[in-house]
Amino acid sequence: MKKSYAIFIYFLSVWINGYGQSPSFNTYINPVIPGDHPDPTLTKIGNCFYTSGSSFNPTPKIYYSTDLVHWEVIAQPVSASWSQYGDNPGSGIWGGHMVLYNDIYWHYFGKGSGSMYFVTADRPEGPWSDPTVVKVPAGVPEGLGVDNSIFIDEDTNKWYLLSKHLPRNNHIVELGVDGQPNGNVLDLTWLNPDDKRNPYGWAEGPVMWKYNGYYYYSFAQHLVGEQYVMRSEILTDDESEWTIKEGAIFTGSRVNFSTPNHISPVVILDDGTSWTIAHSYHSSSWYAQGRQGLLCQVTYDENDWPVIQYPSANSVPAPVLPSSGIPWTVPKSDLFNTSELKPEWSLLGYTPDDTYSLNERAGWLSLEPYKGCNTVIQNDGEHCYSLITRMDFDPESNSDEAGLWIINGPETHHAKVFSTQNQEGKNVFAFSFEDTRYDSENKIGSIVWLKLDRKEHMISGYYSAEGIAWMQIGQTINAPSIDIHHDTPETRYNNFTGNQQGLYVEGKSAFFDLYVYKDAYSPINADSPANQYGTSRKYTSDGYVLGDIHVNDWAMYAGVEFGNADYDKIPDSIMISAGSTTPGGCVEIWVDSLDTGEKIAECLIDDTGSMRKFQTFSSDVKTVTGQHDVYLKFTGTETDELFQVQSLYFKAEGDTLTMVPDRTGSIFPQQFSLRQNFPNPFNPSTRICFNIPEKSFVTIKVFDLLGREVEELTGKEYDKGKHTVTLNASHLSSGIYFYTMRAKEFLQTKKMFILK
Repeated sequence: MKKSYAIFIYFLSVWINGYGQSPSFNTYINPVIPGDHPDPTLTKIGNCFYTSGSSFNPTPKIYYSTDLVHWEVIAQPVSASWSQYGDNPGSGIWGGHMVLYNDIYWHYFGKGSGSMYFVTADRPEGPWSDPTVVKVPAGVPEGLGVDNSIFIDEDTNKWYLLSKHLPRNNHIVELGVDGQPNGNVLDLTWLNPDDKRNPYGWAEGPVMWKYNGYYYYSFAQHLVGEQYVMRSEILTDDESEWTIKEGAIFTGSRVNFSTPNHISPVVILDDGTSWTIAHSYHSSSWYAQGRQGLLCQVTYDENDWPVIQYPSANSVPAPVLPSSGIPWTVPKSDLFNTSELKPEWSLLGYTPDDTYSLNERAGWLSLEPYKGCNTVIQNDGEHCYSLITRMDFDPESNSDEAGLWIINGPETHHAKVFSTQNQEGKNVFAFSFEDTRYDSENKIGSIVWLKLDRKEHMISGYYSAEGIAWMQIGQTINAPSIDIHHDTPETRYNNFTGNQQGLYVEGKSAFFDLYVYKDAYSPINADSPANQYGTSRKYTSDGYVLGDIHVNDWAMYAGVEFGNADYDKIPDSIMISAGSTTPGGCVEIWVDSLDTGEKIAECLIDDTGSMRKFQTFSSDVKTVTGQHDVYLKFTGTETDELFQVQSLYFKAEGDTLTMVPDRTGSIFPQQFSLRQNFPNPFNPSTRICFNIPEKSFVTIKVFDLLGREVEELTGKEYDKGKHTVTLNASHLSSGIYFYTMRAKEFLQTKKMFILK
């Protein structure tokens, strides 16, 4: 075990230090933090980076990265059970900046009321203290504001709260060792005089950094306004010492994103390059996705003024930094097998701790309604995915609901698939959006599978007894209004706080066994990669496709879930819908990264007669489990466009079997099959699943490489259906083993690997 651990640490260190850096990490396209990431801040501590920002009603998050492109949530600095959290779309946490000062981690944030607070921790992951209110110094008569930031002057080891509250108030408030203002205040209210028109709006979201002997102070005009910057050689509130750059800090052509602003403090890397994170709304049809987190390089002109190019629609060079293997930022699948809710999940507004639990039933999340409803959510930043859950819920009235949903910022629009009762008191599966609702009678029972499928604005709902054969509930619904801007008092936060996705209950508590994001076995639109190089989105009469594909171009689809201990699926092939007029093209399928990840398949694409005539091509796939970023690397001999790709999906072992329901709605296989064990490799135990179409006597035995029987896992009669046996290999040595299943005329053998 020690040897295996040492080898693991060696390869991890090689990876972190950038050896064999994948070409897929050399470039990126924005947003690097999809979903709502408004008012971003950015902190560099050693070789690590941290970002936070406003979360409003959802519980706030701290993100961590080593390369500024790939981010993961590591902590929630403020608990949803904090009594002053608030519980409406615009309340909750505004701003949020984590820094390290005097060997203590501090996280400052604001409340919608205009008050500032801080929490502290010994490490970024927490645990974090209860919030402490920041005292308002005498020199700031109207309060400290909300979307503020922290500036640490490394030359003097002094630190400051950059305060912005209401149109007139900009202050630089020096802090003491206790995190409270020490009485020294620099008054910058001359940025917003009452006696003349102010060209800088509210001058909000102030941030500071130092470069080449200057203090830079940057601020946003307002929510969607320009970003401005001023500088001084000394830190002072004397207006004459500050020079404001003429014009905005962003320049160039605007593509995809409207005016980016509210930049974070700028960080300087060891190679001398400078970087910031900005927020920006997407195009009008996706305005309500919220303010996306954009990574932008900062350069300086001949006069040392910072300049930022508007984010490109194409790939741009990434920071020259090592990646630690963090995947692309998208929602995470979850088996709910931890003792505490993982930090990727947010609650919605004030939520007591006793309304959810991972300990009441091992491997399940229990959700209990609070004020009628309760939910766990993640940012809904992508446009194409399939959500899946398995739950245990027994509704008692038509006001009891439990299932999957997507909700908009003001919590007025809900696309959801759920279990409930209808008006006649019958248990049903329902799928609804706004005034459209479809029902299907529940003939399965209380433990069911639900799926919510999203392809752009088209959303569909499904149910299943086993998570294998899915039955659609009604028809697909076109739901653009959940994503577009609604400029009314009731829905003004639709673009302000962004959409969320997750699990919910109303009226009655429920148990959830798992959450799958971006199911590998449901079609994935090829035109919507999270990251790409060389390729582009093209419109055809059949909809959008991935085009401009040339040799060595690639596209990445983030967070694809292949299966896990509860979602018992393993891929055996990939199916790619493509059109081509050039023979000899190939798609290499990689997971986690190109070249330094694992290549799991190669799929040849033949001439279909037209780039717009799509056919399905397939290839066998190596065993892969869990959630991965999937890369398609395109190779061939042509110099012109190789082909166009419409969609892709993976086919699981056993999916070729015809699955038929009996009269009660249960699903049974029509053929015998033996599944690959999971996990594999394993230590010390693994599960083996098998399907039988009729009552049969089944034996499953384990053999070593010499063919000697080492274990009989089962030898008995089973009813038709899906079954599982477990091997505890604590008494076996590391190595390769085989397991064989016999049932009537059926005989099949598979390989497993024990690693200790």
